[in-house]
This record gives sequence, C-alpha cells and structure tokens, in this order.
Amino acid sequence: MSEDRALVLTKEDELNQLFPCQPILTSQNTGWDGVSFRYMCQPASETPEVSTPLAHSVTIFTHNDYVIHADRKLDGRFQRDSVVGGDMVISPANVGQKCAWDAEGDFIILGIETKAFARAIDDSRQPEQVQLIPHFATPDPLVLQLGLAIKNVLENYPSASRLYAETMVNALTVHLLQHYSARKPNIKEYVNGLSKRQLNQIVEYIRNNLDRDLGLNELANLLHMSPHYFCHLFKQSVGMTPHQYVIKTRVDRAQELLLAGYSIAQVAFMVGFANQSHLNRHFKKLIGVTPGKFGK
Repeated sequence: MSEDRALVLTKEDELNQLFPCQPILTSQNTGWDGVSFRYMCQPASETPEVSTPLAHSVTIFTHNDYVIHADRKLDGRFQRDSVVGGDMVISPANVGQKCAWDAEGDFIILGIETKAFARAIDDSRQPEQVQLIPHFATPDPLVLQLGLAIKNVLENYPSASRLYAETMVNALTVHLLQHYSARKPNIKEYVNGLSKRQLNQIVEYIRNNLDRDLGLNELANLLHMSPHYFCHLFKQSVGMTPHQYVIKTRVDRAQELLLAGYSIAQVAFMVGFANQSHLNRHFKKLIGVTPGKFGK
C-alpha cells in the first residue's frame, strides 16, 4: 500500500497543483455526480507521490503512437513504462503513485469516487466496496473510446452533458469491475424491463424536468436502482438508452414549442439543450430538417 510520505489529496483543485500546466478541459463546474474529468497536455516533468482516498484514478493517454518513457512508482512497486496513446494507468483509492516522464504528452485523468464505483451495479443501500488492482501502462481500446467520448461532449456541450457523461462513466466503471478488480462482480440479468409503474414514474419525471441537466444517477436513484441495472431495464422497456430517450423527448417538445411560435433560441433553453446549435444537431438528426425549416 501507499507509504506514509505520500501526499493525500482530498480536494479536486489539489491535483492541478502537481503539474506545470493547468488542464485544457475540466468537469469541475458541470455538476457531474461521482466523477471528475481532466484533459491535460503536459511537458516533461515529474510529480511527488500522492494518493486519493476518496476516488479511484484512471489516467488515459491520448497522444499519438510515439513513445513517452515514464519512471513510475505505483503501490510501492517501480516500473519504467513505455507509454503510447491508448494506454491507461489505474491508481486505486489509497494507493500511492508518483511519476517522472521524458516528453510532452496529452492525457485524461478520470477520478471516480469510491461510493459511485461501489454503487455502479449494487442496488443495496450499503454497497460493498470494490478493490481495484493497480495497473501500470496497459492498452485498453474500450477505456480509450469511453474517455474520448466524455472529452468530446465536454468540449462541445459542457452545460448539458451530465446524463451522457454519467452514462459513459458508468459503462467504464462496469468494464473496470469486470476486468481490473480483485473479485469479478456477479452481474445479474433481467429480461422483463421496468414495471409499468416504474416506467411511468421515470417518463413523467423526465417530461417535467426537460429544462434541467438530468443525470443518470439522479434517474436511477428515483427507482432505488444501480445505474447499470437502470440503464439495462430502461432500454428493455423503451428500446433506447435513457440519454437517447431524453434527447427524443426534448426534440418532441421542441416541435410543439416551435409550432406555438417560440424562437429557436427560446426553445433550446426551454427543453434543456446547451444552445441553439445543440438543438439544431439533434433536431435535424431525428426530424430530418433543422428547426429553422420545420413547419415551413
């Protein structure tokens, strides 16, 4: 385990102070539940040994296929990593890590709170804590894909990205549980979807809160379910993910408001899109025309 001299980081801002340059992107003001996201580009440098008791840390390297050499200490072990884009490093909560690297590179740091990690697939009120296994630089295409998906939505729609981001983080968490934890989880299978009462409750809640940046954990908590099982059962019931359903419901409502005479900018705000461009993108994808041409 981590040594006594490791710096213990308990606040989000403390991580930024370890690096020469500030993050290019951060989720700090997005309201995402249980996760922090940073996208950085850093020159050759080094960090002191640190540990994070409140969150598991996943570093996803996004530079190209050139090699960056990193002398890394992780959980008391030393290794010289030859890091390329697509590699990741897993530093579990309370595990010390320090690193020195020899070239500039860009990377994502995802911090997933231990409580959020534990409840990802566990419906109980007191979910069992998960023991992740520390990993030096390891290639994982799915982790890279999910990390880049979160980066993309944060770049383009930071104010209306919560449901999508939390869905991607939940998928990443389940993947880590299945492949990088000390004990493989028992993931239950359900085949009948949500009950009629549960589905009506969720649909009504979504329709009544379209103007808000809804979250996956928020919706799952309404039915006292883990995010994973909620997503699984919701899709069985309606044939689409919660995020897809919320987008469709927003576009449906947008059509009504446009026909009622509201401006496109007003409608985008009223139905919960980040901006007019965000509405245009999804409206055209689902309806086939832009809001400006709708009804003409």
